[in-house]
Amino acid sequence: MKTLLSNDNLRILVPALSLLALLCAVFYLQPRTMSYMGLNLMFNLAVPIALATIAQMFILAVNDLDLSMGAFVSFAACVAATFLEQSPLIGILILAAAIGVYALIGVVIYLRNLPAIVVTLGMSFVWSGFAVLLLPSPGGAAPEWIRAIMTSRPPMVPMAIIASVIIAVVAHLIVMRSSFGVVMRGLGGNSRSVERSGWSIIRIRAMTYALAGLFAVMAGIVLVGLTTAADANIALRYTLLSIAGVILGGGEFVGGRVSPVGAVIGALTLTLAASFLSFLRISPDWQIGAQGAILIIVLAIRLILNRRERKEKRA
Repeated sequence: MKTLLSNDNLRILVPALSLLALLCAVFYLQPRTMSYMGLNLMFNLAVPIALATIAQMFILAVNDLDLSMGAFVSFAACVAATFLEQSPLIGILILAAAIGVYALIGVVIYLRNLPAIVVTLGMSFVWSGFAVLLLPSPGGAAPEWIRAIMTSRPPMVPMAIIASVIIAVVAHLIVMRSSFGVVMRGLGGNSRSVERSGWSIIRIRAMTYALAGLFAVMAGIVLVGLTTAADANIALRYTLLSIAGVILGGGEFVGGRVSPVGAVIGALTLTLAASFLSFLRISPDWQIGAQGAILIIVLAIRLILNRRERKEKRA
């Protein structure tokens, strides 16, 4: 029992049980959702949210917080719906440059000892401005290849669930199984020890922010593949959703404590929560508050279990 309730297991167990509880509640309210089509509709938008959540997880792993995530995903979506569709090479170059800027931001924050919250908040206006310049009004079109992938219907399991599993596995391999992931988490836990071991903090931070930018770009591209168009505000709410997904999935704001699999489960839980609240006929104006309440309840459960484990260790 003690092994089951260890900190590492709790990071997966609590969000997984939360997702299962919500899924059972949805099936109870709407039995028709217990089908291929029902699951596909409920988790349709989970993939871009999961990608944005993983991007935010990388930033949190080095003890920073990105308040520009939603604006950046919106910008990437606008690029995908315009240049990536009409001039793929130019679109790829723009997105690659955006990822480079993301890496540069991580370096500047460290070198100038700037608050990441302030810098990323400022960058959110920059990305939003670029998005408006690209698409002053909703429009554009999704590239055919990404639209074909996201609207495909594999047998047995919906594409959204398969993609979420792939995202979780890839992120887990990067963060938990690679040498870079070990150093990155070490940087969030004790940067001095990492520096004394001979690792370049600037290089690790640049790579971490670049990975975050890459996953955020993929979130924007996938989102356009699902919606078939874009606008400058299409993913603004992803900033709070990505933070909530990481925390709901077992991550913490300090110490490099993150869980890639838990983060994806957290993103799936938040996506499913929206469907659950709709089935309860809760007004969209109140749904954000209700999602926040769900997050608080899950965090309270995790806190209680963590305290119980600490008491058992002291005893």
